[in-house]
Amino acid sequence: MKVLLIGSGAREHALGWALSKSPVLTQLYCAPGNPGLAEIGECVALDVDGYEDIVAFCREETIDLVVVGPEAPLVAGLGDALEAAGIRVFGPSKAAAQLEGSKRFTKDLCAEAGIPTADYAAFDTAEAARAHLKERALPVVIKADGLAAGKGVAVAKTQHEAEAAIDACFSGAFGQAGAQVVIEDCLQGEEASFFAIVDGETVLPLVAAQDHKRAFDGDTGPNTGGMGAYSPAKIMSPAMCDRVMDEIITPTVKAMAARATPYRGVLYAGLMITADGPRLIEYNVRFGDPEAQVLMMRLQSDLLPVLLAACDGRLHEADIAWRAETALTVVMATRGYPGAYEKGSEIRGVEDAAGMADVEVFHAGTKREGGKLIASGGRVLSVTALGKTVREAHARAYEAVSRIDWPAGFYRQDIGWRDVVRETAGEPANGKERVDGQG
Repeated sequence: MKVLLIGSGAREHALGWALSKSPVLTQLYCAPGNPGLAEIGECVALDVDGYEDIVAFCREETIDLVVVGPEAPLVAGLGDALEAAGIRVFGPSKAAAQLEGSKRFTKDLCAEAGIPTADYAAFDTAEAARAHLKERALPVVIKADGLAAGKGVAVAKTQHEAEAAIDACFSGAFGQAGAQVVIEDCLQGEEASFFAIVDGETVLPLVAAQDHKRAFDGDTGPNTGGMGAYSPAKIMSPAMCDRVMDEIITPTVKAMAARATPYRGVLYAGLMITADGPRLIEYNVRFGDPEAQVLMMRLQSDLLPVLLAACDGRLHEADIAWRAETALTVVMATRGYPGAYEKGSEIRGVEDAAGMADVEVFHAGTKREGGKLIASGGRVLSVTALGKTVREAHARAYEAVSRIDWPAGFYRQDIGWRDVVRETAGEPANGKERVDGQG
């Protein structure tokens, strides 16, 4: 079976790594791919925004399945173009991808379906949004409605911060994504990431994870695309996973089907676990990054048949199994990220790190030049390890990181700290996480 994987990040490298182990895979193509993916598949220079090129390539190479990694092509309608051409694709339609493409769409759907989330209001003008601020208690969360590469969200603790965030959206700081703004209450609790594969009707829950968005240790500094993650997360007990399925995921899938826009693909719920239970922060219509790295390390089943079952409406026939160990990933980023940073620094020692047992190094912002590995982006590597406990996975991942010689890079040293503290203190978990795919 021939598979085309769209994307170039560590998420796609992790997905490609998992797909490459399938006995039914005959050829893996990656567009545009990265140096890590080039070691397990063939990278092809396709314009991922040029749907005609992708469709033509799929026809020429008789591609059996296209797996779309990033959200932007899905929101723009790549899935529709492939389906119209009779090409099987893992990923939602443009209409269903609004769950990530429009914060207002998701909030309205939550209100209609009774899905627990923060109270909100949406606005088309800065004047209306500013007037609403006078009626809402601080802090508040200001969100650009559309895709803003993770930069369109601000937690405002003061009136001045809130007004500045509104002005940034409507002044064009985030392009068309800021044409509408959602203002919502600031939820209190612990964040977690929950994933499920959906075929339009059947939902197959995956394991949960927890990521770290802030750039620096102690959850300080600016928000990023993610500086690390681990799975399982103790906050997501079997009972909590059941609640997420019953109160959030299943009602969403039913609501999308009722709108005649059935959801097919992976559904990623960003959650806040509050004192009153789970609350939806946002939906993503693709695997998380860096969460995909830890999920793929824990995956015991063959990924490819599960994705095919979702595409073909046969998810009720699929099963999925997970390793019981903890997986933890540390993102190595270029100094200055998520702000301005310089490209072109050399990275050494990746082979040494990747040679460790139970360690994989997934590439993101890298390229090869004259036999050298060069940093070409903000988030550059995801160093991922397995361990019997969070502490063991943490120690192994950071041992691997220490073997990578890259003076121009930086990383957080406290990934997984919440559960490291819980293990050290002997705090009981909320319950042993199930590893049979049922939550």
